[in-house]
Amino acid sequence: MTKENKNALAIFEGKEIRKVWHNAEWFFSVVDIIEVLTESPAPRQYWGVLKGREIKLLTICLQLKLESSDGKKYLTDCVNTKNAFRLIQSIPSKKAEPFKMWLAQVGKERLDEIENPELAQERMRQLYEQKGYSQDWIDKRLRGIAIRQNLTDEWKERDISSQSDFAILTAEISKATFGMTPGEYKKFKNIPGKLKANLRDNMTDLELIFTMLGERVTTEISQQEKPVGMPENKKVANRGGSVAGNARKETEKELGKSILSKNNYLKTAQGTKRLKK
Repeated sequence: MTKENKNALAIFEGKEIRKVWHNAEWFFSVVDIIEVLTESPAPRQYWGVLKGREIKLLTICLQLKLESSDGKKYLTDCVNTKNAFRLIQSIPSKKAEPFKMWLAQVGKERLDEIENPELAQERMRQLYEQKGYSQDWIDKRLRGIAIRQNLTDEWKERDISSQSDFAILTAEISKATFGMTPGEYKKFKNIPGKLKANLRDNMTDLELIFTMLGERVTTEISQQEKPVGMPENKKVANRGGSVAGNARKETEKELGKSILSKNNYLKTAQGTKRLKK
């Protein structure tokens, strides 16, 4: 199972719950659980009141880094499956029992995936299918995840391991490929910062292809040259992204239009907005 799969979103009745694999077990965002169970418009405030009233709840939490709506990772109150059950007992909700069953199933799925890693990819495929993505798009997205994992593994070989350093190098590739950092790209696509939206989940087929090209070429260069330290790795990232950027410009010249799309794929109150090619 790749790191991107491990640090992912779980879905309960269409609601996203952030989770992270830590110390050989799943940990779930407390705020996300509360939002699902209570449907409160202010789950953080709800949690603040709840833990103030029941101090013992603080002892079941562990602060782990989870991605926020701004794309950055912050320390967040999390609970493992066992303590999630304890949390649920403190929250009056008609969804308590279905949520308990869902938690048990998520734990079982992870054990199954340890024995058969291909199940993780199949479940991700099913998740994208449920969201309405085409099979062709899903194939590219899953391939992109594998390429991304290869790149982060290569960076680790070069003693680059922190998420902040990964973000810096990723931004370098993105700027050289598309002329924008991931954060700027999200604004270009009009993806609200308050949404827990992954930029790549909002890319068209061609955008995904050039993203993959930039990251794959960066991996190849790094494997050959074995750069040391951030300055050298940034240069390699820029070169890999530039290969994809030049290919993008040539493609745009042939097509007579930009492949950069303002379209996104977002769930709205009115339903699902599909990506346009």
